Amino acid sequence: MKKELSLALNYALNKGFQIHPDAFKILENVDVKKLEKIIKEIVREKTKQKLFHISQDDLETYLGIKEDLTLQNEVKIISEPTNKITSGEGVKGYNALFSSRFNKLKRIISDRPESRLLKSAAVVKSIKNDDDVYVCGLVSVRNTERNITKLVLEDPSGSFEGIVFDNELQKIAGTLLIDQFVMARIGLAKNSGYIIKDLILPDVPEQAKNKSETEAYAIFLSDLHIGSKYFMEDEFTEFVSWISSPDPIARKIRFVLICGDVIDGVGIYPNQNKELICLTIQEQLKKVEDLIDKIPKNIKIIIMPGNHDPGRRALPQPAIPKKYNLGLWDRENVMMVGNPAVVSLNGVRVMMFHGQSIDDIVKTTPGLSYDKPTDVMKHLLRARHLSPIYGSQTPIAPEMEDLLVIEDVPDIFHVGHVHRAELAMYKGILLVNSGSWQKQTPFQASVGMIPNPGIAIIVNLKTFQVFHENYSSNSNNILQS
Repeated sequence: MKKELSLALNYALNKGFQIHPDAFKILENVDVKKLEKIIKEIVREKTKQKLFHISQDDLETYLGIKEDLTLQNEVKIISEPTNKITSGEGVKGYNALFSSRFNKLKRIISDRPESRLLKSAAVVKSIKNDDDVYVCGLVSVRNTERNITKLVLEDPSGSFEGIVFDNELQKIAGTLLIDQFVMARIGLAKNSGYIIKDLILPDVPEQAKNKSETEAYAIFLSDLHIGSKYFMEDEFTEFVSWISSPDPIARKIRFVLICGDVIDGVGIYPNQNKELICLTIQEQLKKVEDLIDKIPKNIKIIIMPGNHDPGRRALPQPAIPKKYNLGLWDRENVMMVGNPAVVSLNGVRVMMFHGQSIDDIVKTTPGLSYDKPTDVMKHLLRARHLSPIYGSQTPIAPEMEDLLVIEDVPDIFHVGHVHRAELAMYKGILLVNSGSWQKQTPFQASVGMIPNPGIAIIVNLKTFQVFHENYSSNSNNILQS
C-alpha cells in the first residue's frame, strides 16, 4: 500500500469511520497529492450527517466520476480510401488522377464569383482584347529570374504561360507547389504575352464549427512507433492508466484517434533492426493490441496507418491489412481506417492525415519548417489538397479518382508524422499536430530534429477547449501553440 494512502485511511479510521472495499479500490487510483484533502473533506461532511461509513458512491459523487450515460460516443466514417482504391495503369492512370484533381478543384473554386470569367488555356491564347479574364490549372512550372516569376498552368485543353511582375504577388507565386491548383487573373502584355495580375487559391471558407451536443472529449495521438526501443512504453502505459482513472477529464473521454505510425515497422530504413525490441510486424501489432486493451471499452478508438505501418506505402493508403492482426479489427470499440480519412465524432468533422507530404512541402517552400507543422497544414488547406507535389519523396498511386483533394471542410484537422506537437487555428478550423510517443532517435539527433514527445492532446468536442497531459520528464518538452 502507498504510504500516502495508508496515512489517509488511518485518518478516517481514527475518526471512527469504516471504508467499503470498493471505495478503497477507487482511492488506489487517486493522485496521491490529493488523497489527504479528499479524505478530510469527506470525513468532515459525513460527520455533519452523523454517518460514519465511506462508500463507493460517496467517492464517486465527490470526485464526479459516476459514469455519465448521457455522453454521446457516436462515430461515423464520412470518407476513407480502403474500399475506393482502383489504381490505374501507367500513363493512363496518372492522366485519370490529374484529370480528377483538376475537375474536383475547379468545382470547388467555381463557388467564387470570378469563376464566371473562367476560360480554358486554349481559349485564352486566342483572346485579343484588353479585358482581364481568368484561367485555372495545375502548376507545371514555377521559375523566378531577374525579379519576375514565370508560371505555367495546365488544364485539359493545354497549357498557359504568364508572368508575375508585382512584388507582393510574387510572394504568393513563390509559395505555389508544383501540381498545385490555382486560378489566375490575366491580361495582355504589350509584347503580346500575358501578365498575371492576381492568384486565387481554392482555400477553405470561414465557417461555424459543428459541435457535440454533449461534453464528450477526444484524445489526439500519433507516431507511437511501438516496437522501437525508443517507444516511450512506460509513459504511454501511465497515460492509458490515466484514461481509466477517476480524473474528471479522463471520465469524459469517449474517443481516441491515432493518426499513423502506430508501430515502427520492419525494414523501413537501413539497420532498423538494431533499434527494435519487437522484430516482426506481428509482434509489434500484438503489443498495440495489448496496450489499447487497457482503454475502457466505452471509448471508441480510430486507427490510421502511416509510412511505418504495414500495407501500401503510396497515398492514399488503405487501412492496416487484417492479415497482420485480426485482433485489432475484431474489437467492437476499434475502427481501422485508411489514410486520409474524415470521421464524425458526435457531429464534429475530423480530417485525419498522417502527413507524409510535409517532407516535400518543407523542402520546396521558403519559410516553412518541421518546427512549425501547423504552418504546413494551413498551406494544405489553402491548396485544398493533402499532397499536391507528384514525383517527390511522397509516393502517390495513380488512382482513377484523386482521393487527396480536401472536399469536406473539417472542424478539426489532425496530422502527425513530424513528431512535433502543436496547435493552431485557421478560419475556424482547429489544427492539431499530435506529436509522437517516441524519444529522439539517433537519426533525428544527426539532422538536428528535436521532437516533443509524450504529449496527449485532448479536445472538448462541445466547447473546443483544449487540454493536454504531458508525460515527458523533460521540462523543455512543451506543447506549441
